[in-house]
Amino acid sequence: MNGDWLLRGRDGRLSVYLLSEAAVLCRAEHGPGGSWDPPRTIGGAQRLHPVLAVGQGADGYAHLVSWRPTVTGESGLVHSTHFRPRLAALDWTPIGHPDKKGDRTGIPAVAVDAEGRAHVFVRNKSGGVSMVAQKEKGGWDPWRDLKGRDVQGELAAVTGESGCVELYAATGDGMLYWRQQKPGEQPVLEEELGASVRPGTLRALATSPERTTLFYTDGTGDLRAWRPGGEPVVLLAGAGPGPVSAVRCELDGHDCTLLAQRSASGRVAFAAYPTEGESAGAWWTESGPQLPADARVSLASDEDGRVVAASLAPGTGALLLTRRKNEPGLALEAWHPV
Repeated sequence: MNGDWLLRGRDGRLSVYLLSEAAVLCRAEHGPGGSWDPPRTIGGAQRLHPVLAVGQGADGYAHLVSWRPTVTGESGLVHSTHFRPRLAALDWTPIGHPDKKGDRTGIPAVAVDAEGRAHVFVRNKSGGVSMVAQKEKGGWDPWRDLKGRDVQGELAAVTGESGCVELYAATGDGMLYWRQQKPGEQPVLEEELGASVRPGTLRALATSPERTTLFYTDGTGDLRAWRPGGEPVVLLAGAGPGPVSAVRCELDGHDCTLLAQRSASGRVAFAAYPTEGESAGAWWTESGPQLPADARVSLASDEDGRVVAASLAPGTGALLLTRRKNEPGLALEAWHPV
């Protein structure tokens, strides 16, 4: 999965998206802070490959993108919109292929602009990135080649506070960064960074009205933060090998960025620091039980503004949840199965 799979809907309910062998499943709170419904298939009966990209707009709607098999040896991308966690999502709609036809070319990423339009990005057969976006009044624009080279691993798509969509991609020797100049325009390649980057560890977050921040793991295992126009800085040593989840939240009256990652010990590690204040330093605190090696972590805020963390073990489907306690600091409730 690529993107935040733990989301708060516009009705305040939390939901999670899960992958099965040939479908996407959703679980949602029956009511804010209440019990959870059992998993259900969303998007209709379309058979899918086990891959999912998730993005959410300011309106709270979730946009889902996956690959589906078409003819032998070929696949196409499909899109669905989920308006509210406990309602049925729209059926999967084909949105084509970055090279017109062929097999899967990479894991897609999706971001949603200020007008609620999904922008879908995926690696193409040339090693660059292609994009397709929703039209303002329905339907989809043609596929566009955004260029780039030697793209590796998952892309990181994010919408800035300005409403403009941005994209980060790792390459064999660094990073590529695209940005819309204005909402609705085609993103342009603005910067190429020479750096040691582990593909599959990118996570982007809107951190101020002008900037987004990319978190990634470098070749030595350090977690770095990068804002285009500057140089990457080491935040702290990575807790584990996988990507981090990140969310902005208020901690004791301060705007903070909270990171979570499955640690090398198997537990979930948390670190918080003042948003865009990497020089203040950060350190990991582990929480919860040991998780399988394939476990994923995601962060969100509930309707009361409390941080919520979820862990998911794809092999077993086991879902664990914790919330921040209503007290100073980052004290968490006991993890519990959902």
